Amino acid sequence: MTETVLLVGGGGREHAIARALAPDCALHACASNRNPGIARLADGFETLSETDTAAIVEYAESIAADAAVIGPESALAAGAADALEEAGVYTFGPTRDAARIETDKAYQRRFMRDNDVPGCPDFATFTDMEAACEYIDDYDGDLAVKPAGLTGGKGVKVIGDQVTAAEAKAYLRDSEYDRVVLEERLVGEEFTIQAFVANGDVRTTPAVQDHKRAYEGDEGPNTGGMGSYSDAGYSLPFMAEGDYAAAVEIIEAVVEALPEYTGVLYGQFMLTAEGPKVVEFNARFGDPEAMNTLPVLETPFIDVITAARDGEELPELSFADRATVCKYAVPDGYPTDPDAGARIEVDEGSVGDALLFYASVDERADGLYTTTSRAFAVVGLGASITEAESVASEALSAAGDRVRIRHDVGTASLIDRRIEHMNALRE
Repeated sequence: MTETVLLVGGGGREHAIARALAPDCALHACASNRNPGIARLADGFETLSETDTAAIVEYAESIAADAAVIGPESALAAGAADALEEAGVYTFGPTRDAARIETDKAYQRRFMRDNDVPGCPDFATFTDMEAACEYIDDYDGDLAVKPAGLTGGKGVKVIGDQVTAAEAKAYLRDSEYDRVVLEERLVGEEFTIQAFVANGDVRTTPAVQDHKRAYEGDEGPNTGGMGSYSDAGYSLPFMAEGDYAAAVEIIEAVVEALPEYTGVLYGQFMLTAEGPKVVEFNARFGDPEAMNTLPVLETPFIDVITAARDGEELPELSFADRATVCKYAVPDGYPTDPDAGARIEVDEGSVGDALLFYASVDERADGLYTTTSRAFAVVGLGASITEAESVASEALSAAGDRVRIRHDVGTASLIDRRIEHMNALRE
């Protein structure tokens, strides 16, 4: 019997999910933008807001959905999983309360502290911005300043890296945040591990390194992610033996303390001289990390969903022994002043051996238009990161005009710097 699955969301992450699901189910999708890649893969596509839970449920019922997968954090925060479950549609995605592990950073840190989850940095939470500024003055060391709520990956300011202490205090005073978290600055190399979670089972995927900074050489403001890479295996070149396993133990500790959690749990880690520490958790696939992980997943994603729904043990995951490099094309001016509403051309025929994932674009009758976020990504696969990067680079002629790319993602020189950095920290 063919399962009917509803996918909520219209970004690059969701295009990767759609590609993983479409061969094995009757796929329908809904999102606020019409993603042409998802629309081609789906049997039906409905344009609606990802936070309009009533409309999502109505569409799910109209297609008699057997299951749903929720992509974006905004839908989780709005309670889409709760609404679908209440309507009798099994949802592979956490409830609004469980998703607080991402949507409320103050809760996230308290959760880690109260449940003895390893890898938690020193932190303090504030509702009074002047009190937060005093804490900055009194703290012996650098701090990361984090709004407690969702900011699309762009709200964090790190003292000693992006801003000075004076600039951090000005940022707090000028903001309209009602709660912030101040935590010790973690120094090392960031990496991500994503896990499928249901019924207490945890199945982890290869580590990925994302690149948040807008410009080459890790310069500029933070973004939602300009690109990412994974190796032909579970670890990354700058990681030592045992680092991956230590990070997985942290994810498993979260699930042990949150046994009702269902969906994808994303752990973002800083590999420090003392081992992995937690930067944050997300309650869904990463974007772009989903585009690294899902193309090399050989286990049918639908088998994970149906096992979770039916209360069965989750299948062991199999991945192709391939490295991946993902590079995003973003609107001119992104992230501070993106050129939204620009009509762009994407030459799909020039992508070659790479995969093309559409993201925050809107397909209209007269063409493809940018929104305020990342437009599309190319993903190269290869026996090594070097080979995958070459495939991705060759595909970038598809980008056309009015977009910008961070070309250094996945290059040998960048990865060598990562290795040298960790070697220096470990000395």
